[in-house]
Amino acid sequence: MKKIILILLLLVSVLSAQKDARFDSLVSSGIYQIYGLQFEQAEETFKSVLTEYPDHPAGKFYEAMILWWKIIIDFSNTQLDEAFIDQVTEVVDYCDEILDEDPDNLDALFFKGGALGFRGRLYAFRKNWFDAAMDGKDALPLVYRAYEVDPTNKDVQLGFGIYNYYAAAIPEHFPIVEPFMIFFPEGDKEKGIEQLKLAAREGKYSKFEARYTLTTLLLNFEERPAEAMIFAKQLVNDFPDNPAFQRYYGRIYVKAGNYNQASVVFEDIIAKCDSGMPGYSSWIKREALYYIGMKHYRKAEYKEAKSYFEECRNLSISLEIDRDEETGFFINSTLHSGNIEDRIGSREKALKYYEEVLDMREYKNSHEKAEQYIGKKF
Repeated sequence: MKKIILILLLLVSVLSAQKDARFDSLVSSGIYQIYGLQFEQAEETFKSVLTEYPDHPAGKFYEAMILWWKIIIDFSNTQLDEAFIDQVTEVVDYCDEILDEDPDNLDALFFKGGALGFRGRLYAFRKNWFDAAMDGKDALPLVYRAYEVDPTNKDVQLGFGIYNYYAAAIPEHFPIVEPFMIFFPEGDKEKGIEQLKLAAREGKYSKFEARYTLTTLLLNFEERPAEAMIFAKQLVNDFPDNPAFQRYYGRIYVKAGNYNQASVVFEDIIAKCDSGMPGYSSWIKREALYYIGMKHYRKAEYKEAKSYFEECRNLSISLEIDRDEETGFFINSTLHSGNIEDRIGSREKALKYYEEVLDMREYKNSHEKAEQYIGKKF
């Protein structure tokens, strides 16, 4: 009898392990498909997760992540925002149903915290600071509770890291947010970075998002391009056709002053845009044109630089027709175009460009520079 019980226990254990392996395989495949912008394949994968594991919140959560990445690769387009918010709110509600029956359900705690966190990130990106702060406040205790239930779960470090870093960094860069933060736990930027690095190294499902988060904050907020490059290289090696990863890879070279290497990256981006690869939009091409133009401009290759800046300007005109104000790429490509005309002896053309800059919004002393160039003889 004891032998029969032992055999049954062993069989249950094996079947359980097989089930876990199948689940992990599906979710891991789906995550790779999302970051590889294989959205249709990812949708099919997570439909399988929903069918085979209908009681698990992962399927619903990662369906929302497909929308999240559609937003990331075309961030100027807000048309998907409402659908994304609806989907992550559905994840929250579903997890609440699970938690009503089982308050310590690790999966429900983790994915509810993740859903609130990503909804808060979208609110923050759109500068809806109050709603972002509320979601951050609600997400953090869930992440802590998930960690208490399973201290070995490294994925929760993504939530800890994002909160700790941005709770300290955002009020520094956007003082309007500071009054919202008075009732929240204090952030710690360096602690947040270390937690994100842990998730980037050891996270089961969160490592790619942690690496992308580290890439963006180390470059944009910390101005530590050498560190950002570590994570950007990992991302482009794993996902060479993800324009968000590739664009940051090129930007890091720009930040380091290596325009030659940046141009290699941005020329590849232009080729992918021209071939119609998923995610490679006119917005991304416009940025690539600008930075390649800057490479030629810095090398005094004015004919080549002028060609890239002019294409950047023309693309900006078509892209920004419905915008209230011009982007930095449009303004700077116009300013540099004027400077090039001056350097090749076309003063009248140069003055037209400078006047055009003065008619645009101010961007990083663009008006001051245009006025200086108007009064300067080359």
